Amino acid sequence: MSRGRFISLSVLFDAVLINIAFVGAFYVRFGGVLPAFNFDAYIALAPILTLIYLATGYIYGLYEPERTESTWSVARAVFSAVTLGAILTAAVSFMGGPRFFSFSRLAILMSWFLHNAALVGWRLLFMRLVSIEWPEQRVLVVGVGDVSIELAAELKRRSRWGYRVVGLLAGTEQEHVGESPPVDGLSVLGGPADAARVVAENRVDRVIIVSPIELRALVEDLALAQESDVRVDVVPELYEIFIGTVDSRISDIPLMEVTRSSVPPYMTSVKRSIDLVGALLILVLLSPVLVLAWVGTVATMGFPVLFRQERVGKELKLFEVFKLRTMVRDAEKKTGPVLASEDDPRVTPWGRFMRTYRIDELPQLFNILKGNMSFVGPRPERKFFVDQNMIDIPGYRERFNVKPGVTGLAQVSGGYATTPERKLKYDLIYMYHQNLAMDAQIVLETLRVVLTGRGAR
Repeated sequence: MSRGRFISLSVLFDAVLINIAFVGAFYVRFGGVLPAFNFDAYIALAPILTLIYLATGYIYGLYEPERTESTWSVARAVFSAVTLGAILTAAVSFMGGPRFFSFSRLAILMSWFLHNAALVGWRLLFMRLVSIEWPEQRVLVVGVGDVSIELAAELKRRSRWGYRVVGLLAGTEQEHVGESPPVDGLSVLGGPADAARVVAENRVDRVIIVSPIELRALVEDLALAQESDVRVDVVPELYEIFIGTVDSRISDIPLMEVTRSSVPPYMTSVKRSIDLVGALLILVLLSPVLVLAWVGTVATMGFPVLFRQERVGKELKLFEVFKLRTMVRDAEKKTGPVLASEDDPRVTPWGRFMRTYRIDELPQLFNILKGNMSFVGPRPERKFFVDQNMIDIPGYRERFNVKPGVTGLAQVSGGYATTPERKLKYDLIYMYHQNLAMDAQIVLETLRVVLTGRGAR
């Protein structure tokens, strides 16, 4: 069974058994009957009490299998969670007003015994019958000092949780390379310049840096080698703790994550909902503008009105972007793919007017509805330039971990012809700090650009 499925089942089983134990306590307390006067108080509080006990279980690690791997750790965690839950149950029933005073205090005490027996019992039985499959996490430890060896040994001890230490990497050129450290089955695989190669050859998922190293160079090497999705952690020095946050620990060794998931889990679904509702609403409200723009394009430039072009989206998948045509026909017939520039002669007067007020972007609302784009994100680029930038610009591939956007931080912060390197910095700033407030700020800034024509070419 996977770890995620075990956690889901744990929450479900606990929720059911918590209430069965309460019903059993009332049944015993009142001699085989459930008097409405007393039992109705429990029925009214049951949803709150269930959440309380699940919350106390979370506090004491009942939904983290690695913290409850032995009989003693299970019993201790359940005892602590149930005791706190019983105290909070008594507090809620006392503070709930006269209506809940009929909640039997003796039933709470009896339920404490039943909760302990039920929550410990099913876990011990489950641990005997079912093994949990942990997702493999291949780890490279950077450094060959005492802390590196201690960390590697601890990870090997936790191999049943999916950790696989592929080896160690010398943190500096001065550290001796080639001598096997005193950890069974591990060796030093190279120096700092070999990081990208070692990561690729050993299919490394996580790099933990213990020894001092040029962090920027390592991250850029990984990005350039298409390994930017590897998690990088450091064992922080004191000054690093002052400016950062300790994210996790292994044994008693603190870790700070350098690379983070670009999108918080809740953002994906929330942003998609906002995109769908917003795109439909704007299409309805601005449909007269779209019709007038369509007519103006036909009158000044003829057909085709709609401009279609292949762009690179999330995870480097290709899609067709829609815009209103702003350039002369066959604008790149003689030149091939070229980037737009200030006062681009290929742009017609009507096309420049539409670009000034971003009217030509309106058909991209259909890209949003199709799910290829979002309102806010990195600008969708053409494959020709993406392939070129992937070679020339370290870390350029990272921007394709999120959907492209109709607008974005790079678009409202830089000029139309800002260099790709500077645009990438804005894209990464957005990706690693994005939230709904930032999205709203970017949209408002875009509206200001649209209404004033600032920054358009």
